[in-house]
Amino acid sequence: MQTQYFKSWSNVMGREMECKLYGHAGKPVLFIPCQDGRFYSFEDFHMTDAWAPWINSGRVMVLAVDTLDAETWSNKTGDPAWRSQRHEQWMAYLTQEVVPAFRDMANACNGWEGFPGITAFGCSLGATHAANLFFRFPDLFDGMLALSGIYDAAYGWDGYVDENVYRNSPVHYLADMPSDHPFLEEYRRHKGIICVGQGPWEVPDTTRRLAQLNAEKDMGLWVDFWGYDVEHDWPWWYKQVDYFVPFLLGDR
Repeated sequence: MQTQYFKSWSNVMGREMECKLYGHAGKPVLFIPCQDGRFYSFEDFHMTDAWAPWINSGRVMVLAVDTLDAETWSNKTGDPAWRSQRHEQWMAYLTQEVVPAFRDMANACNGWEGFPGITAFGCSLGATHAANLFFRFPDLFDGMLALSGIYDAAYGWDGYVDENVYRNSPVHYLADMPSDHPFLEEYRRHKGIICVGQGPWEVPDTTRRLAQLNAEKDMGLWVDFWGYDVEHDWPWWYKQVDYFVPFLLGDR
């Protein structure tokens, strides 16, 4: 498997940021690690093995990035307004710096021109972030695989709400989205998958709410609930990757 490591200064974050690319060609996939995770979580937790058939065959190329959760969602003793602003800086880093660079890499590797849509992928809190990227920036992200996420920002802010917290709480901003909002048609054209188990350590309630919103607004998402034996853990996420990626790539 071809890999490339990157470390560069981020003007948005005001510090150096790291990421790693897996693959040599194919559909660009942005991996957001689990809570407090680093870019190397993709490899350390063997998610590379789950994606290997598509990476090695040139069907996908995966860019794994760092989270900022330790400063934001997990930083429960910090000032909530500062934390929400800092999270928005991280989102700007992803959309304004990472996405354009990843676009250029994908174009160069594949001989493409224009803007290749990116699939956002994550598990647990990484799924929360992946969903926010897909829902908020459908011009950049045309695919999503969100496994075992929580889609209410109360998880990180415990009742504190400001504009930035609201913008990262899909069950709230999607509920308020009018029926003629242009994003809804973009969701229908794209491929968005949200999955959660119902076994130990899973929290399916906010996924159920997204399923309701999906039906009410005809968003075109695939919201899937797996069984009561399905745990909030890596072995099940490997199985879900194996099940859902062929759909994302148009193989079924």
